[in-house]
Amino acid sequence: MIKVDLRAVWRVNVRGVERELDEMLIAVLGGLERTGKLGGATSDAKVSYRHAYNLVKRWGEFLGAPLVVMRQGSGTRLTPLGERLLWAGRRVQSRLAPELEGLAGDFTRGLNDALGSRPGMLAIHASHDFAVALLRERLGSTRAIELQSRGSFDALAALLRGDCAIAGFHVADGPLGELMAKRYAEGLAGRDVLLLALADRTQGLIVAKGNPKKVKSMADLAKPGVRFINRQRGSGTRALLEFMLTAAGIDRDAIQGYDQEEITHSAVAALVAGRQADAGFGLEAAAARFHLGFVPVATERYYLAVASSSIEREEVRAFLDAAREPAFLEAVSGLPGYRPCMTGELQTADALFGHTPAPAGAAPR
Repeated sequence: MIKVDLRAVWRVNVRGVERELDEMLIAVLGGLERTGKLGGATSDAKVSYRHAYNLVKRWGEFLGAPLVVMRQGSGTRLTPLGERLLWAGRRVQSRLAPELEGLAGDFTRGLNDALGSRPGMLAIHASHDFAVALLRERLGSTRAIELQSRGSFDALAALLRGDCAIAGFHVADGPLGELMAKRYAEGLAGRDVLLLALADRTQGLIVAKGNPKKVKSMADLAKPGVRFINRQRGSGTRALLEFMLTAAGIDRDAIQGYDQEEITHSAVAALVAGRQADAGFGLEAAAARFHLGFVPVATERYYLAVASSSIEREEVRAFLDAAREPAFLEAVSGLPGYRPCMTGELQTADALFGHTPAPAGAAPR
């Protein structure tokens, strides 16, 4: 079986001398930011103290300024250059990784289809979610999993077309959730699809640490001087945001940056962390990952959808079984703003949401 892995490569040129950036440097800088100690960074990056020290020192010398300041008895902190390099690394990871992973999955599937062999490959199209990513990490060493970030509607449409075995989508609590659930139920009515409730999670306003712009409500997004970063059209998070703005009577044209879009919660948080935006809308877990402020606004439930006919496939069964394991549920509990769903039962959309009969062949719109 062929497996394609695509990664971004940094080639940094300083005064005519070019070097390829070691990805481990970003992990070390992230550990330093989190712990304030080089020893803590080595644990995060899984490298030796000596290697971490040499990485930071060598790249500081190459770039022409130190990346960290080390003071006896007061720990280690990042310099402005170190902070910007860490932000850039996180931005690349959060922005490009989902797109590169999607392309790699397409290439992997195409090459193996040409050979007439794709055994054990599990294709998942899912709205961006930290619990799904965690589940994939837990199985990644033993299963070939192709995870592509898609909006909730696109993910379900891909499942119904047969482009993936599992789709991930979310439904908000409250009036919008009722409307969305009705749409999902109509699109899935009579379809060979079962749903597993994976986790409840909190969405809200992602703001800079300390919330210097005092963004405390949806109305504050329209205040002069507040730069906003949005999620892409077609995502469930974008639908939730637009519903709440409409309900509050807020003019979207009054929000600076409303047309600027990112495709993951992490990418939104990375821009706020890099001071390229003052606020975004997304998951509490994304805000926590970047050490940002967060104003909770809504809760929702995340579901996995699977075709009944594929449940007996070994790789599908393994993924669903892993989602029910106590160790995974405990890990989800550790994600900020998350609470695992404990039922572990597969149910139809009719049973979960109720439905209005839909025309034959209808799919989520």
